[in-house]
Amino acid sequence: MELSEEDLRLVNALQISPRVSWSDAGEVLGVHATTLASRWERLRGTGAAWTTAHLMGDPKDMCLAMVDIDCEMHRRPEVTSAVAQLPEVITVEEAASNRDLTLTVITQDLGQFSTQVLPRLKEIRGLTKYHTALCTRIHTSGYAWRLNVLTKAEQQALRALAGPESANPSAHDAMVLPLPESHLAIIPFLARDGRATAAEIARALGRNPATVQRQLGRVLASRMLSFRCEIAQQFSGFPITVQWFANVPAGQHEAAATELRAIRNVRFSASTTGRTNFTMIMWLRSLADVMEMELTIQQRIPGIELVESVVMLNTAKRVGWMLNPDSTATGTVVPPYGELLPHGV
Repeated sequence: MELSEEDLRLVNALQISPRVSWSDAGEVLGVHATTLASRWERLRGTGAAWTTAHLMGDPKDMCLAMVDIDCEMHRRPEVTSAVAQLPEVITVEEAASNRDLTLTVITQDLGQFSTQVLPRLKEIRGLTKYHTALCTRIHTSGYAWRLNVLTKAEQQALRALAGPESANPSAHDAMVLPLPESHLAIIPFLARDGRATAAEIARALGRNPATVQRQLGRVLASRMLSFRCEIAQQFSGFPITVQWFANVPAGQHEAAATELRAIRNVRFSASTTGRTNFTMIMWLRSLADVMEMELTIQQRIPGIELVESVVMLNTAKRVGWMLNPDSTATGTVVPPYGELLPHGV
C-alpha cells in the first residue's frame, strides 16, 4: 500500500485539527466532505493513520518516566508483549543499543509509578533489569510533529478551526483542570478514536447524550489529554527513529529547546533526571542522516554534549496503540482508565 498526496494532505489536516468536521476540512482542502470521510475510513481501516488522545504527561501535573529494560534474549517477545499490556506504559520500542527495550510511562504521580507500575515490571518473567529517567519538563511532543504538505494558508485556516483540544498541552501557562470521576470513562473512547462523538460515547456508556456532550466538552478543554493524528512511520517519509541522550548546561535548556523546534524532524524533547539531563527523539530519512543531524544539533546548541545515540529497531506500541512490524496500527488500543468502562465495551 502507498499513500497518495491527497491522503497525506488529509493526515496533515488532522494533525493540525484532529476533531475538525469533514465539512470544514472539505472547504479548506477543496474536497467534498463525504470523500474525506470515506478516505479517512480507508486510512483507519488499513492502520495507515489514526487519531488518538493520551494523557499529557506534563511534569507539572503528572509523572512521565522513560524506562530502559534489559531482558533474557529468548524472552524478549514475551517481555515486549507483557509490558505493552500495561496501560501506564504508553510506548514500547526495541532498541539497537545497550538496552533491549525503551518504555515511556505516564502515571498520575511519582507515587503511582513507584508503587503500582514498578512492582508489575518486576513480576514480568524474563525482565532482568530496568533503569529509570524522570522527565522534569517537556519541550516538544509528538502532537506537534507535522507532514507539512499543506500550504501555509491551508494550515492557518485549519488552526483557526481547531478546538481547545488542539492547544499546546505543554505550554508554560497551561493549567490542567481536574475532572470528576464520571468524566474519566470518556477518555478510553478518545484514546481509541480522537474523533469520537458524544453520541457514540453515550450509546456505549448508556448515558444521556446531552450529558455526555457536556462531559466531553469539559474533557476536551481540560488540558489533561494530548490529541494527535498519527501516521504509520513507513508512510511518513522518515522511517528511522533515533533518540539522543545529552547533557545541556543548567539554564540553557529552554534555549536548546527553542533551537530544536526549528528542526522539523524532532518528535520529542525533554529535560530529564538521570545519567544525562536532556533527551530528544527524531524521525530521519536514513541512517546516513544521523551524523548530519548530530552536526546540526551541535552547531545550533553550543555547549551540548551528545552522550549517546540510540536507533530504534521496532515500535511495538505508540501512545497506547499496538503496532504491526510494518508500523501500521493493529487496531488494538490499551487505554488509560479502561477499567472504568462497562464490561464488554
